[in-house]
Amino acid sequence: MQSASGEILIVGAGIAGLAVARALQERSVPFSVVERRLVPTDGGLAIVLPGNAMQALATLGLREQIEAIGHPIGRRQYRAANDRLLCEIDEDAFWGPTCRPCCVRRSALLAMLADGLPHHSVWHDAGVAAMVSHARHAEVTLTNGASLSARLVVGADGVHSTIRAQTFVGQSGVTGALMAQSSWRFMAPNPGVDCWSLWTGADGMVLLVPVDGDAVYGWVATTRPHPAGSPTNPIARMEHGFPERVRRALRHALSQEGSLYHSPMEEVRLPTWHRGRAVLVGDAAHATAPVWAQGAALALEDAIVLARSVGEHLDIATALSDYQHQRWKRVAHVQRLTDAMSRAAKLPNLIRNALLPVIGPRRYRQTYEPLKVQV
Repeated sequence: MQSASGEILIVGAGIAGLAVARALQERSVPFSVVERRLVPTDGGLAIVLPGNAMQALATLGLREQIEAIGHPIGRRQYRAANDRLLCEIDEDAFWGPTCRPCCVRRSALLAMLADGLPHHSVWHDAGVAAMVSHARHAEVTLTNGASLSARLVVGADGVHSTIRAQTFVGQSGVTGALMAQSSWRFMAPNPGVDCWSLWTGADGMVLLVPVDGDAVYGWVATTRPHPAGSPTNPIARMEHGFPERVRRALRHALSQEGSLYHSPMEEVRLPTWHRGRAVLVGDAAHATAPVWAQGAALALEDAIVLARSVGEHLDIATALSDYQHQRWKRVAHVQRLTDAMSRAAKLPNLIRNALLPVIGPRRYRQTYEPLKVQV
């Protein structure tokens, strides 16, 4: 692999990295992408795209494509563990027909973002071993021994970013999320769910979102600590406290253990997202708990703004300062409202269920109204 010093090197071929590549390609800015994995992970899972993510994809020229592969969500429902409806939000009415939230398989979203990129521009099985930032370029050494030179390195490599570790030595920025310690994701046959549906119980919460007419994307978070070494899967313990349609989805997830993805709930908070010839985007810069489904949305927006800043400013330092200035307030808003809803999720079950009919719709409007403004 060869990379010219005038190119931008994107580290990570996930949603953030591929979005940066597309945005740079639209501005005729040369780039290369390196990805440490041979194939994408979590290919069978799905992702929720709120209205601002749909708006960002439209800006990237992908409106028709995402509307073709995404399943409209329509409504958002919060329910008690006994299936009592606590509150409902009409998302179609809030966002309008051009930005209707949807759920899409992650593999389909990645394929859509990669479609049309030059084949030679994306390299897999090529992780970053080291990076040194110089006055006019950065030198990057890959795990396969290759050495690259680039005028800018974009860290789009997730919560445990190698580029962040290389750039901000001794300052990981990674913290545990407020709302829960652990979460699990899975796919299951649709047990009769027709919209975004979250059930909250004493031990945790379960989210089911239709991906199509036959399948749902599931997410489970436990709000009580799971004893170390306990032989009982926390999901199995939670199964008995929810209605039958939720239990059916959880039973399927437990029966397909190889397709049940466990991950700690982690966030990233940093005082700056760039240093020298490196800049961070997406989860590498500002991962948040998935309260408002903003991981992919903020990454897509980062890509648009970063490409615009690089295209408008010849000086990299000026471009990176402009990028952070444009993104900081919006990201901080999402983090602040994520923290607020996370604290509510940690309240005792009876108190939380009594408050949700009031704070649920109000927090939704407070969070998403500012995000209607296009980046």
